[in-house]
Amino acid sequence: MNNMKAFLTLFSVLILTGYTSAQQSKITIGQQAPEITLSKNDGSTFNLSSLKGRVVLIDFWATWCAPCVEEQPELKTLYQTFSAQVKGQAFEILGVSLDRSKESWQKAIDRFGISWPQVSDLKFWKSPVAKAYEIQELPFNIIIDGQGKIIAQNLHGKELEDFLSKHFGSK
Repeated sequence: MNNMKAFLTLFSVLILTGYTSAQQSKITIGQQAPEITLSKNDGSTFNLSSLKGRVVLIDFWATWCAPCVEEQPELKTLYQTFSAQVKGQAFEILGVSLDRSKESWQKAIDRFGISWPQVSDLKFWKSPVAKAYEIQELPFNIIIDGQGKIIAQNLHGKELEDFLSKHFGSK
């Protein structure tokens, strides 16, 4: 009986420890965003840290993700809405694609007229960046401040626009 109690106690501790660990994410508001160093669609290397000083919306997406594709025109409108902040180097969007096909990715960039930086390693879910940002589903986004700290995550549509408007004191 004592062995059974000891086993159940140990089992409970292991379960609770595992559960707690699974709930603690590296990607939380207030944390420093992991660096992103990937190839742009033109083949050049791009670093997230090159955008230091700007608020950055990091948009994780893929051409095979229907909600991601549907969101691209909304992001284009948002980019135009905050064009003064983009030109003033206060705001930028960084698209991080979890595609496998460079051709599909480039066609989508062209089709939607995406003008903000786009990066990918074309490793799909196996991308080290997807792992570093603990991407579980798409679309997913993170907003970082000028020092690279996460200030919001997974905002879409009106909620995203309202957050940026409030942040930049417009509308």
